[in-house]
Amino acid sequence: MTYEKFITASLLALTVAAPVSADVENTDPIRMTMHDWTGQLLTTRIMGGVLEEAGYNIEYVQADYIAQFAGLQSGDLHVAMEIWATTGQEAMDDAIATGNVVSFGPTGMQAIEDWWYPAYMEEQCPGLPDWQALNDCANLFATAETAPFGRYLGGPVTWGGFDEERIEALELDFEVVHAGTDAALFAELESAYQRQAPIVLWVYAPHWAVARYEGNFVEFPTYEAACYTDPSWGINPDMAYDCGKPRGDIYKVGWAGLAENWPGAAAAIEAFTIDNATMGDMVGRVDLGGEDIEAVAAEWIAENEATWSAWISN
Repeated sequence: MTYEKFITASLLALTVAAPVSADVENTDPIRMTMHDWTGQLLTTRIMGGVLEEAGYNIEYVQADYIAQFAGLQSGDLHVAMEIWATTGQEAMDDAIATGNVVSFGPTGMQAIEDWWYPAYMEEQCPGLPDWQALNDCANLFATAETAPFGRYLGGPVTWGGFDEERIEALELDFEVVHAGTDAALFAELESAYQRQAPIVLWVYAPHWAVARYEGNFVEFPTYEAACYTDPSWGINPDMAYDCGKPRGDIYKVGWAGLAENWPGAAAAIEAFTIDNATMGDMVGRVDLGGEDIEAVAAEWIAENEATWSAWISN
């Protein structure tokens, strides 16, 4: 399927008609991207719902996390509510450098994404959380699929993150096995945790997992920008990515033409903010409590009118 056909099919499948106020700048739809993790779906539904309250016409479009930047640059897509500095910084910076994509600032959430293990593994691999202990204990994490190498359970391949490069640069005796979905990733964690079985995997925050399960992030060499761009940086003089992942903001970005076509919407998106605790709670309600994403987002909108009304009055 071509990119254009994909976008068209997605729009037909996910368009949500909204009453349009005479106060908005125009009735053309604002296309907001939807990804494959619960938190991003929530932030998008919250922001989209607020814009609908203001009278804008919103379309929700399924899009790949990194590949979406092509659509944002062309104007086929208009808003992406979560670009994590931990995994999307390079793609975001490259897109902004074209002049066709702009940042609408941080969401207020602080991102952590890295290798994580349950606390009970420290008895079996006492050198943890130091990353250098991983090779000493690689056999503990090995599976029939990866033996003699340990298994690192990564996120869906579309999330990026440079884990294969990190393993090679740090000469880790591990192999990346990617979970197919966000749900599958945390289902494996739940299963391992209940059995007290060895596991090291991609965990991120804001998320309910860091509160539900006792564990720690692996302590890799501290990230610096040069780690990703200068092979001579760090303990491996010949390869980049010999460090942990960056930590930092989660950003809102969009097509550069958004502010010209829908200035009120652009101002509201820039004003959007939410914190880790609030988001982690909502994600838990969906993933653990089985609540509907749209219902949870609608409840937040109903209970926080004093907050979001200031966004759309700017």
